[in-house]
Amino acid sequence: MKKQLLAIGLLLILAVFPAFSQKYSNEFLSIGVGGRAHGMSGAQVALTDDITAAYWNPAGLTQIKAPFQAAAMHAEWFGGVGQYDYLSFGKSLKGENDAYLAFSLIRLGIDNIPYTINLVNADGTINYDNVTSFSAADYALLGSYARKLKNPALSVGGTVKVVRRVIGTFGSSWGFGADLGIQYRKGNLMLGAQGRDLTTTFNAWSFNLSDREKEVFTATNNEIPVSNTEITRPKLILGAAYKIKAGKKTTLLPALDLEWTTDGQRNVLISSKSFNIDPRFGIEANYDGFVQIRAGVGNFQRVKSDFNPDKENLSLQPNFGIGLHFGRVQLDYALTDIGNVSAVQYSHIFSLRLDFKERKKSGVQE
Repeated sequence: MKKQLLAIGLLLILAVFPAFSQKYSNEFLSIGVGGRAHGMSGAQVALTDDITAAYWNPAGLTQIKAPFQAAAMHAEWFGGVGQYDYLSFGKSLKGENDAYLAFSLIRLGIDNIPYTINLVNADGTINYDNVTSFSAADYALLGSYARKLKNPALSVGGTVKVVRRVIGTFGSSWGFGADLGIQYRKGNLMLGAQGRDLTTTFNAWSFNLSDREKEVFTATNNEIPVSNTEITRPKLILGAAYKIKAGKKTTLLPALDLEWTTDGQRNVLISSKSFNIDPRFGIEANYDGFVQIRAGVGNFQRVKSDFNPDKENLSLQPNFGIGLHFGRVQLDYALTDIGNVSAVQYSHIFSLRLDFKERKKSGVQE
């Protein structure tokens, strides 16, 4: 077990070491999944314990009690212009030490974008019949595996990501990456760490523009894109949570996540050229396992004052959520800004989780 922990520690340390590129990519994978998580501003690394753990911290998959579990989420940006969807399912593995296998699919897309490059004919007349449409969509397929160690308080897990990004018929990319996580649970205390994009997730872009498209791009002073590779640098997320008994049927679960990045100075609460720390706070009140009320705060930024350019104010983003548990069904809702931008555009997020029991035949589980 010591060797396993040493290997995990080394990989997590790698997450804060600089990589060879400072380009951003795959920002759609920073949004997050699940109504519970969004209601708590994403403070999940230590406490995540359902199928969404494949995203937040794969080690949390070992906390799933159901032999099969599935989840789905839907959210929209800007009055339905942007669509964000998530689907996941997982299965416990018999004969292994609380092992769990999960697969997830994430899509962020803007569909029916008007393509007006052929709007104007060669003779200068306008023909709206020449207007077509295209979609710009990002996809990620995640495969996750987790298991408990010999010390039952410790769980480890990993996620492999395949990323596909498409812009109409003229641009696309493939990308690959991996995450690694660990959780420690003892009594009411929960600790967690996730190394995200430890392999420096990349996207290799290729473009296929026609001569007509290149001609229009040049005439309108637009750059002609060329094939390139974008890199997502590693980050380390540390989390802690503690369950508090607040009554006979009520518990409180406060949580804190600290996201460490090394890709240059960011506008976060603790900011420097070497590293940045972006905190997320969340709390969940659970009554009798039936209803959960959630709140969180995150996205701390320093914003210049409109009246005094030399003065900066600290802004933050509050989130709210509610959950309902009916037997094997969990419904979650959150009000949050999934765009994570300064001009807050709040969105309604809905997610559903289902637990499935194994079918029995002649009194024996299949």
